[in-house]
Amino acid sequence: MKNLINISKKIDQFRSKIYIPSDKSISIRCVLLASQAIGKSRLYNLLESEDVINALNTIKKLGINYKKVKNHYEINGFGLNGYNTKKNLKINAGNSGTLARLILGLLVNSKKEITLVGDSSLSKRDFSRITNPIKLFGPNIISNNDNLPVKIIGSNYLRPIKFVEKLGSAQCKSSVLFAAIKTPGITEVKAKKSRNHTELLFRSLKIPIKISEKKNYDYIKISGPCNFQGFEYKIPGDISSSSFFIVLTLLAKKSKLVLKNININNSRIGIIKILNKMNAKIVFKNKKKYKGELIADIVVKSKDNLKGINCPSSLNSSAIDEFLVIFLVAAKAKGISYFSNLGELDKKESPRLKIATNFLKNIGIKYERKADNIKIYGNPNLSLEGNYEIRGFRKDHRIFMMSCIAALTFGGNWKIYDKDSIKTSFPTFLNKIKYLGAIIN
Repeated sequence: MKNLINISKKIDQFRSKIYIPSDKSISIRCVLLASQAIGKSRLYNLLESEDVINALNTIKKLGINYKKVKNHYEINGFGLNGYNTKKNLKINAGNSGTLARLILGLLVNSKKEITLVGDSSLSKRDFSRITNPIKLFGPNIISNNDNLPVKIIGSNYLRPIKFVEKLGSAQCKSSVLFAAIKTPGITEVKAKKSRNHTELLFRSLKIPIKISEKKNYDYIKISGPCNFQGFEYKIPGDISSSSFFIVLTLLAKKSKLVLKNININNSRIGIIKILNKMNAKIVFKNKKKYKGELIADIVVKSKDNLKGINCPSSLNSSAIDEFLVIFLVAAKAKGISYFSNLGELDKKESPRLKIATNFLKNIGIKYERKADNIKIYGNPNLSLEGNYEIRGFRKDHRIFMMSCIAALTFGGNWKIYDKDSIKTSFPTFLNKIKYLGAIIN
């Protein structure tokens, strides 16, 4: 079967309600924590994407059994020392940076050497931001010039650390917190603001965590070791996956969409705050709290008077995976949009900032980039008629989906390669946009 799609027609107006697949960040964290719990955990609405399946395969290689029972997954854990590692064990994280980085924190007390590998894209990503702090706990770690493969053999004499996380990386912070639950003593983390799913999960599991929230940083203390019991968790819809449909609706004509039961955790809704500053007027309905997370329906309507923004860099970490589609809105908005300090975009599955600027150039949008800052000159009358081919983006799922949204809202004839990339996070993406009326060949 061909691994590309063709789009040559804008999407017609639509009014609908849809459910978006489950939150990938929470799904992976729940799988890993269930593997370290004592007893049975039940995970409902677990995302069945390649990244999460790789997480399940990882815990199975570490001696933890799981099974799918009707509408949930059951995972049987044996506590913090429950991994049963075999000699010459190799773990393949595939494309998942979340899995690869978080699992290193849980392997600080591994009894045998374990080799962590990934696909060609993940193997190009920096792991020093994880290996450097994890080494301080005591395990022996050897990397390939700060890339995968990484070899780790745990220590019987773990020691707590004091760590300053300066990048706003939830993966880095979470890996350290995972290691801390296995380590005697108090681990202290001063972390730049980032996604806080791990902290909320710890609180719901009664893991002894203390958090002092400041304007730009969180001060976190973990007292370890701290065993915890098996748990139940119903995983909400993913805001990152929702972002493509939010922007599709904004840029379409006379359309309205309700996205049901989405996680609107404040550390994740930078895209909503940014788009509302651009006059999107997106609203939340039916809010409710669940294990510390805030869940709601997101209501979005088409807007033809979007405006440029001077985007506060304080929103970067809470929108880091959504800037690709935010740039599409900036391209269609009236006026100039300014974005700064976006270097983390080039640390993702592909060099996203570089690819995004090339994308804007190819569709005729004027921009200026200096270092990690970009200025986008919007064109409210943007309408494309040419031929466009998107390929060579390291199979980055978000580049593929962003290209689809551009094709469906800007017009033109598009050939978009590597459709299988969506299997990592959103396998049903094409079915969802077809349901709203998109014509895809």
